[in-house]
Amino acid sequence: MPPTAGPLLGRRSFLRWSGMAAGALGGGALLAACGGGSDSGAAPAAPGSDQYGRVALQLSWIKNTEFNGEYVADSKGYYREAGFEGVDLLAGGSASTGVETNLVSGKCWAGLSAPVITAPAILQGAPLKIVGATYQKNPFCIVSAATKPIAVPQDMVGKKIGVQDSNDQVWNGLLKANNIDPASINRVPVQFDPSVLTTGEVDGYLGYITNEPNTLKVKGFATQSFLFADHGLPLVAETVTVLQETIDNEREKLKAFLRAEIRGWKDAVADPAAATRLAVENYGKDQNLDYAEQLLEATDQNNLVVSDETRANGLFTISDRLVEENLQALRLAGSAVSKEQLFDLSLIAEVYAADPSLKS
Repeated sequence: MPPTAGPLLGRRSFLRWSGMAAGALGGGALLAACGGGSDSGAAPAAPGSDQYGRVALQLSWIKNTEFNGEYVADSKGYYREAGFEGVDLLAGGSASTGVETNLVSGKCWAGLSAPVITAPAILQGAPLKIVGATYQKNPFCIVSAATKPIAVPQDMVGKKIGVQDSNDQVWNGLLKANNIDPASINRVPVQFDPSVLTTGEVDGYLGYITNEPNTLKVKGFATQSFLFADHGLPLVAETVTVLQETIDNEREKLKAFLRAEIRGWKDAVADPAAATRLAVENYGKDQNLDYAEQLLEATDQNNLVVSDETRANGLFTISDRLVEENLQALRLAGSAVSKEQLFDLSLIAEVYAADPSLKS
């Protein structure tokens, strides 16, 4: 993930969110995305039809349990029932081109990203919008040994904290949100290997709540973590991101896609074991994933996907309160963007209005 595309972009950005290639948005004209012509006045597709053809969904990371809902939607035929011939799930990862770049160039029709990536792209001129969020809380966390716990941000003062260079802006956002002087913490540059915590090289490690703690847990190393989202940076994550022209010209198609996503994630949340088997044995088979560790991730992931607000409003919704908190967090992290620039949540609202049973 090139670090030149915006203030929060860098290799991996540790949330498995891909950045944008340098210069892809800075050269003037933006390429139109592929994915079919206008359907803004079209009726919804008949169940099981191929009205909407095939589309490509760019994932934010490798094919692991992070995308269980998409695997369920594909394997159970929910995309087909919504009117798609098929949905190609394009793996992301540290070596892949980012979601925002692929949307602009037409290599994908929709993508899973995050406000910290999409907001800088929009500020650079990319005509993008977030239309829903899988994760109600972002997974950034500080992981520490259970024997020497760091329970809250203030506990980091005087400690050695491992931080990846690509995550400096989010790290600094956490410090700003909690009025912590950066000079009061010994920031240690690290890579993406939490073993530095087990060797005592650092007291805390900037990680991903569903990943590193569970990676260490299956190796017998007990940890404690606190979420950035609970301490001043309540950003959503795994956001469904599209071009503005997709909203304008393919509204019914996009709503059909969101409906299938909701159905897939409802099932994945209800049965993480079955969804995880899809990840390990099918979609992510070439990743040599460990089922036990992936199931721990999937179980923890449910706490990010489901909240009191999604129980009331439905999966993928983002409440007005949470929207405002995200905008404030983005300002702290260096990307001042408006609600109108970043979000269009009217489509997900229309999906639930048409079928309230999706909430249950």
